Amino acid sequence: MRSLVFSTAILALGAISASAGQGDPSPDDWASVLADARGETVYFNAWGGSQNINAYIEWAGAELKERYGVTLKHVKLEDTASAVATVVAEKAAGRDESGTVDLIWINGENFAAMKRQGLILSPGWAEKLPNWAFVDVENKPTIRTDFTVPVEGLESPWGMAKLVFFYDSARVEVSDLPQDSDSLLKWAKENPGRFSYPQPPDFIGTSFLKQVLAETVENPEMLQKPVDEETFDQVTSSLFDYLDELNPVMWRSGRAYPQNYPAMKQLLADSELDIIFAFNPAEASNAIANGELPDTVRSFTFPGGTLSNTHFLTIPYNAPAKAGALVTANFLLSPQAQARKQDPAVWGDPTVLAIHKLQPEDRARFDAIDLGVATLRPEELGPALDEPHPSWMERIETEWKRRYGVGN
Repeated sequence: MRSLVFSTAILALGAISASAGQGDPSPDDWASVLADARGETVYFNAWGGSQNINAYIEWAGAELKERYGVTLKHVKLEDTASAVATVVAEKAAGRDESGTVDLIWINGENFAAMKRQGLILSPGWAEKLPNWAFVDVENKPTIRTDFTVPVEGLESPWGMAKLVFFYDSARVEVSDLPQDSDSLLKWAKENPGRFSYPQPPDFIGTSFLKQVLAETVENPEMLQKPVDEETFDQVTSSLFDYLDELNPVMWRSGRAYPQNYPAMKQLLADSELDIIFAFNPAEASNAIANGELPDTVRSFTFPGGTLSNTHFLTIPYNAPAKAGALVTANFLLSPQAQARKQDPAVWGDPTVLAIHKLQPEDRARFDAIDLGVATLRPEELGPALDEPHPSWMERIETEWKRRYGVGN
């Protein structure tokens, strides 16, 4: 999910509390939810920077219209914080019954902000959805803990994410691949100009910073707590010492950065970079299938672990189409929608479902998926590193910009 530094509006209204209206639809009475949803238009605020993801959402909209009479409008965002800021501004204006955002693709610090301010539909709705019965809560702990923040049924899981690296095997030998952040730094020094990362606050760029910090920090438990300004410099010293060494040997000597993941992917395709990374294990296979990367690109990960999280959908407290939003969230949690989303030829986003909980015909949907030539199997992905508390993301981005931002 895309996320950025909180807007000043969010910070200024941090103490606001809101509660769900008494007449909100409840998944406990699903027949009534379906009846209320028919004819509604759901404004789905979601990142719009990927053609294949946009196409998937368009497909979901067609299915929702045909099955449930729900019209899905994709409000394409550059960052999730703008949708959160809209809800905050509507609350400040007293628009408790007339919002403009029905559903948000969200996680991390944006979810933490909405939860803290009480800007989400009543707690527990997500775990009352009919398709919640198929969710793999037993083996995927990040489904109930979003960047250390308890979810408490305030958002519905939509997909899994794991940081994975990609390289072009026509130019890089397997034996030379880095095995951790330290060896990546060594590789970058030996191959100057062949590695980079998107400029924070781009989500993927900041995720790389968090990966390095998670690997190098002296006491990892500190990252599971909110940032303490008194100890910030000490806790993050390993990260910024690392970046001081890395940035000068990066692409364009660290004086410019790819804008986002698609831009970084294009640099790999153009042979300007040799190693890139994404938060989707099937991303390389998807790009090969779409002709965006050569078929010699392959994936690798760090044996010691990389960051992992779940991305979610949430419904603002003042959404005008709450029933339609519930139906949309439930459909996107269905075996059909989840299997289509996991197919690298469509998107390649890993499922949140437990396959063993599905009926045989639905298990067959997943068994039939060709994960692609460049996709690592689950047993090859390595351990999952915990995401830091959301407050670290904003604070690290601010410090990064002060030290390395363009023009510094």
